[in-house]
Amino acid sequence: MKPLDFTTSITVDAAPQQVFDAVNNVRGWWSENIEGATDKLNAEFSYHYQDVHRCKIRVVEIEPARKVVWHVLENYFKFTDDKTEWKDTSVIFEIIRKEDKTELKFTHEGLTPAYECYQVCHDAWTHYIQDSLQSLITTGRGKATPKEEAGSSENLKEKTSDGTTKSIYHRLLIPAPVEKVYEAITTQEGLAGWWTPDTTAKAEIGSILRFGFGPDYFKKMEVTDLKPYSLVKWRCIQAFEDWIGTTLTFELAPHQKGTVLLFHHDGWKSYTSEFASCSFDWALFFRSLKFLCETGKGFPYPEFNK
Repeated sequence: MKPLDFTTSITVDAAPQQVFDAVNNVRGWWSENIEGATDKLNAEFSYHYQDVHRCKIRVVEIEPARKVVWHVLENYFKFTDDKTEWKDTSVIFEIIRKEDKTELKFTHEGLTPAYECYQVCHDAWTHYIQDSLQSLITTGRGKATPKEEAGSSENLKEKTSDGTTKSIYHRLLIPAPVEKVYEAITTQEGLAGWWTPDTTAKAEIGSILRFGFGPDYFKKMEVTDLKPYSLVKWRCIQAFEDWIGTTLTFELAPHQKGTVLLFHHDGWKSYTSEFASCSFDWALFFRSLKFLCETGKGFPYPEFNK
């Protein structure tokens, strides 16, 4: 039996030409870390994601409002035994008019379950097609990986304490792509799905996040750093006294099986009972986050400890 290639599809309320134009705007839905033309026959472009994934692609077929085909010329994965998985595979976008709507069928020909990278690529392509590309077509704005800053691939380094404050640490593997985990820790819907339903949040530096825990207690966090899809940092400005002034950092890194999350809650003045209780509760909430990203349902407050 022939192995099944990865495929997914979307149907949108848009003309075929509009879908075709969005597909060719690769920096608008896949990644801003692309060099070279992406919308001309025989054009070649290079893609990279941190130090984890690099590839070189040629546009081998392009039919306006109907079809686009890429051929992968070179590929490198950091996390697979065979670093060249993807090489000589084809990425196919088929555009089909269906009454007053348009279907886009995406196939990565050659990407099969036998590949070591299959699961992480399956999840990533699903995100970029079902979420990012669809958003670009319907709203004019996709969710492409943003341009990397110098040194942005150096996350997940070990931290050292200055000796005067204490830190809570948690490290876990979440079987979901970094894009999905990032949305779960930055968007109102995501945070409500694993921490507390009483959440008000906006993914912008300087914004104030509010998290309610019952009728009489809430926390407020200021967003101090955001680097999609690798870093989120907050500063606590309102909560129990021990929390105020502490910083909460979520660092994400791609992994063969999904995403590694390194969380550290820094700036505690001493090992208090609140410190110990908070460390245990974070472990339960990250179980909730893992389940949300993996299954679509977490265990937010007040169910997190059941």
